[in-house]
Amino acid sequence: MNVDNVTLSDYTGRQLRNLCAEAGFDEADDTPVDLLRELLGPAGRRRLSEEPLWSSDVSDDASPVEFSFAFDDNGGRAIRVLGETMAEDPGPAANIAAARRFLDVVTARYGCTADRFDAVQDLFLPAQPHGKFALWFSLIFRPQAPPHLKVYFNPEVRGPERAPELVAEGLRRLGMDNAYDIATAHALRRGSRDRFSFFALDLDDSPLSRVKLYVSHESGRSEDVEQAATAVSGVDVAEIREFCRLVGGGSGPFTGRPLISSYSFVEADPGRPGNYSLYLPVRDYVPDDETARSRVRSFMSRRGLDQADLDRALRAVTNRSLRERAGLIAHVSLRLGGFGAGTTIYLSSEAYGGTPVQRSADATAVPLADSPVGS
Repeated sequence: MNVDNVTLSDYTGRQLRNLCAEAGFDEADDTPVDLLRELLGPAGRRRLSEEPLWSSDVSDDASPVEFSFAFDDNGGRAIRVLGETMAEDPGPAANIAAARRFLDVVTARYGCTADRFDAVQDLFLPAQPHGKFALWFSLIFRPQAPPHLKVYFNPEVRGPERAPELVAEGLRRLGMDNAYDIATAHALRRGSRDRFSFFALDLDDSPLSRVKLYVSHESGRSEDVEQAATAVSGVDVAEIREFCRLVGGGSGPFTGRPLISSYSFVEADPGRPGNYSLYLPVRDYVPDDETARSRVRSFMSRRGLDQADLDRALRAVTNRSLRERAGLIAHVSLRLGGFGAGTTIYLSSEAYGGTPVQRSADATAVPLADSPVGS
């Protein structure tokens, strides 16, 4: 396919359809692709031969979309899309308005619940937002199930110094008064090197609907995130240590993109987080995606997951050589706790070229179809 003659929606829609097929979706179900097109809006209608409409921070190449394939410990599978909606004439305030319009469409169409969003939007969506983003969406798809929607707010949208204030107030409004103290006691222990990076909400009315709080650990070590994980009852920190060793290549410090902790709080038990997740930006800690693939396969094997699922997911989004560069496998997460435990692989669309090369290619490139991925 000559990508110069297709739009961003065409390109990413084909990738999403391929991923859904690998996850066992009904081939006649166009809901995921239709929702992606709605999410991308004007940006999706631009040809890939043109400059991106807006330099999104969702991915390294300014693409406003990232895919992920979630493998639940109970055997479930989900395809997720992280995306940013932008206006025809984009800008921080205009993009917020466009995102709100998208939210109105989705809530009306699929019955999503916006009560939580309404409760905190004035905190996180000011008239003059600061930072790299204000509002992102996650579209969550499972076979034979309606789509779910999650929103991500930027805690630093009023400046980094006000992030703790916004997070504390947001949790208070949502009836989770203890959540802030728990998160700070376990995950924000190193001064300015630990900071709030995302505040996220599931937009449904299930008792397990989550409020998720994310903390970035600059130059963090395995021991830092092991300590963060102890906020969740029953978590075996040895699993965190093994994840860092197998996927990240060691115990740190991770001096590139930071490790990120997240806590999931639910209405059914707002007193303590029910789950802990660790996100490792593997693309910063490998020379290429072939190395990343090898590490992820080793970890999947330890978790009892089918390694071939990773290879099928990679083929669904690209046919480029994995030795060409790093960035296709953007990051990997490990979810631990009382519900929703599992592993998630995050894949870049590379619609605008992918992560810039960070090293000289010293190995012969092997096309994906002819590499071990194809076996």
